[in-house]
Amino acid sequence: MNGRDLVRSVRMVRAVGPAQGLRAVRAAWRRSRADARALPRRGAERARVPGTAHGAEPLPGGGVIHFARSSLRVRVAVGGAVFCGWDGACPEPSYALAGACPEVDPRVVLEPDTEGGWRVVSERVLVVVSRFGAVEVRTPGGAMLRRELPPRWWDRVEASGDGAKGDGAEGLGGEGAAGTRWVQRSEVAADARFFGLGGRSGGPRLRDGVYRLWNTDPGGAFGPQDDPLYLAMPVQLVVADAGTHLVFHDNSWDGRVTLREGAEGAGSGHDRPGTCEVRVDGGPLRYWVLAGTPARVLQGWTALTGAPALPPRWALGYQHARWGFGGADEVRRVVAGYRERGLPLSAVHLDIDHYDGHRVFTVDRERFPDLPGLAGELREQGVRLVSIVDPAVKAEPGNAVYDGGAAVDAFVRDARGRVVRGVVWPGESVYPDFTDARVRKWWGALYAERLGQGFAGFWHDMNEPVSFAAFGEATLPRSARHDLEGRGGDHREAHNVYGLAMARAAFEGLCELRPGERPFLFSRSGWAGLQRYGGTWSGDVATGWPGLRASLALVLGLGLCGVPYSGPDVGGFSGVPSPELYLRWFQLGAYLPLFRTHSALWAGRREPWEYGEQVTEHAAAALRERERLLPYFVTLGQLARLSGAPYVRPVWWGAPRDRALRDCEDAFLLGDALLVAPVLEAGAVRRAVRLPRGRWYDTATGRAYDGPGRVWVAAPLSRIPVLARAGSVVPVTGADGGMELEVWAPVAGRPGAGLVVPDCGDGWRRPEVARFSTRLEGGRVVVERRDGRPVGYPVRVRGLDGEGDG
Repeated sequence: MNGRDLVRSVRMVRAVGPAQGLRAVRAAWRRSRADARALPRRGAERARVPGTAHGAEPLPGGGVIHFARSSLRVRVAVGGAVFCGWDGACPEPSYALAGACPEVDPRVVLEPDTEGGWRVVSERVLVVVSRFGAVEVRTPGGAMLRRELPPRWWDRVEASGDGAKGDGAEGLGGEGAAGTRWVQRSEVAADARFFGLGGRSGGPRLRDGVYRLWNTDPGGAFGPQDDPLYLAMPVQLVVADAGTHLVFHDNSWDGRVTLREGAEGAGSGHDRPGTCEVRVDGGPLRYWVLAGTPARVLQGWTALTGAPALPPRWALGYQHARWGFGGADEVRRVVAGYRERGLPLSAVHLDIDHYDGHRVFTVDRERFPDLPGLAGELREQGVRLVSIVDPAVKAEPGNAVYDGGAAVDAFVRDARGRVVRGVVWPGESVYPDFTDARVRKWWGALYAERLGQGFAGFWHDMNEPVSFAAFGEATLPRSARHDLEGRGGDHREAHNVYGLAMARAAFEGLCELRPGERPFLFSRSGWAGLQRYGGTWSGDVATGWPGLRASLALVLGLGLCGVPYSGPDVGGFSGVPSPELYLRWFQLGAYLPLFRTHSALWAGRREPWEYGEQVTEHAAAALRERERLLPYFVTLGQLARLSGAPYVRPVWWGAPRDRALRDCEDAFLLGDALLVAPVLEAGAVRRAVRLPRGRWYDTATGRAYDGPGRVWVAAPLSRIPVLARAGSVVPVTGADGGMELEVWAPVAGRPGAGLVVPDCGDGWRRPEVARFSTRLEGGRVVVERRDGRPVGYPVRVRGLDGEGDG
């Protein structure tokens, strides 16, 4: 145990209290004993590299290149996604991929290269493999995006005999892959910047350092210095002058990624490339590379791993959560407080304290005697109820969920065939094996109870999964057995996909229970492909200005990994924010997809009026603006589903070659139209904003600024700077409640454009995308639909002298 793990364990035991702390000691001891008995000891190993290439076999989409001690499969899909699999690794099975493996590009050619290597030539990407196993991914013009050095494996001598693995290895990762560690080192351009790797509180740009690939509850509130967190993904987005590319190592085992940015003209005047080293404890060495513009890369990633789930319209409004609601009457008082002050509210979230003894899929009947009645009352006021759902089931005969799971053998077992027990909020608990389709079916049906209680949405918590531990890892034994879709394996492979599989179980169950409605769920943990089932949130971010900054980093980083719907606990989870901090967090949240206040039991309340009249007034303005922008958020949600583009985008999204923008981390684009510059420091009433190219209007004052460049913008306590792109079209809620188009005046000679997707309800109807163009003509703004049809909505032009209707 290192120092960080010790601190995490102490924080967790302090948080759960003495009784649970004692159980956590016993659970940690059981986990340690189970792993000592069942996991193989690391014995003698023999290092292996591919050796020299001695031939190749053309196949559709690419081919297999044979080396002395390994083989490499290169496969280019339609659309340009490149798959590389060593030691017989295939694209499937995979928890990340959506459906069948993408169709190969039949036009791809495998041909010899100079000096004994091979080239895989396609329309969108060029892959060059050296005779010793280095793999270069280049643009069609030959610019190098990424160079993978020959990998190295450490084969267990007991399993492989002479330690040499030949070309015949097949399947997921080749013979013996489960026990084979490997390392893959890569080089990228000297000017490249790294992003992604899931939820990283120190991002969005990933600095030099080591990043662990193991979903982890930090054991208390976290800040920018804490890593890993709840949702780690082996997904990197690399942005450089030569181009943008995404690399995904499709392997769910524990690993570490070491990043080092390059330098231009370092030392003797030669560039020092940026480097990436991926070390994984087992499983297949296989990866995908997608290249192109950021928009094209995310579109390709969505095609590969699935379209993001579309939240219902109400889930794009403001939501209030709290650990510590006293009961139904307190919920009513809170909702009435919003209504009496004219503050919009879309949903209230109930935490674990609404359960009976923290048992999942139950209700505390004393505090919530008529939960369906309460849900009906709130629904009449336009407010939904959202329920927390934890995976752990109290191990207690007579508990209906426990008895039902035991009857169908749903719970994770250890290597000796005994049900694994851990400790979570209800006490001694067992864990469903969500990697078993049969168990997912059983679990998904349990949501009928939640729907019957009147809940409209669900947030999954503690699903890394967590078992409180006084020492060591706060999760299940690594030796615990899992079904893994019939392949069989242990928790070393299943841990990182546990939350993803739980989300799948809920999503599929809800689709069966309410086939006419889109499910709404978001999950604290997950893996690549989580977006297919829902979104995520920050988890227990620490209250403080660093936590506020971490909130933005997480949303940006997760969006670049394909999870567009996320947001933080506004105000922070762990403490009582100052009125200024609360307000600045609230103002940021108003422009994020998931806009939700939340706090711990001991961390005070999060209703705006608890922070004084001035904060309430300014929070009300932020809420009204969120309501006004709801049609824009609906549009962004639909576009995320269609294209993979996140709601919240880095400011370099449309100009990845702008190095100043690549290093900008304190502002973001909301879609293509708006640039949001939150206040992230105490006492600030103005701030510098880095602008992309073009004209930008301050939406509060109408003042125009021209980019690229850095400008100073007023940021009074009443608002944060929001700038609109000239020529953009923003669908908003008009004064009559209907939708209207807010058009920001284009610059003469530079036409603008915008997309609008009207609300289609909470079902599955495919939306119609309306494309608009704008131009300045004779001193007036002309707005037209590109398909020639009438505009169809009232238009309000802004940014011209004498703003008004158009």
